[in-house]
Amino acid sequence: MISFFKNKEKEKDTVNNDKSYSNIAALLIHVAKIDENYEDKEKEIIKKTLIELGATISNIDKLIADASVIEENSNQILSFTREVKNAPESDKIRIVESLWKIIYSDDNADMYETNLMRRLAGLLYIDAKTMGDLKEKVKKELSK
Repeated sequence: MISFFKNKEKEKDTVNNDKSYSNIAALLIHVAKIDENYEDKEKEIIKKTLIELGATISNIDKLIADASVIEENSNQILSFTREVKNAPESDKIRIVESLWKIIYSDDNADMYETNLMRRLAGLLYIDAKTMGDLKEKVKKELSK
């Protein structure tokens, strides 16, 4: 009987993790769509980021499909940023770096994208220096 409850707890954790991954994916998708040009390169960055964060590869397409629905039906980003804000610092940095990769995947950051990143810095409690350093790191990597 104890193992039954342990399995239920694991199942509950998996559901919560899927919800967390969906919200993180929704934020990544939102940033990818902000310039009205959501491309395959951006989708691959999102998949890679989720897998690096611990999402299961077999579930990744369903996770992104669910996140797309969440993103489309939301009129704010606060629920998405809450998941990132509560993540460990290393995961938070990885997510922000991925956001910059998404933005610069087309070799250009427009004013809407840069404005969104400034807003996200405040919502995620990331200082301007860290945001700038991550931005420059991504720009250097992509220019190679």
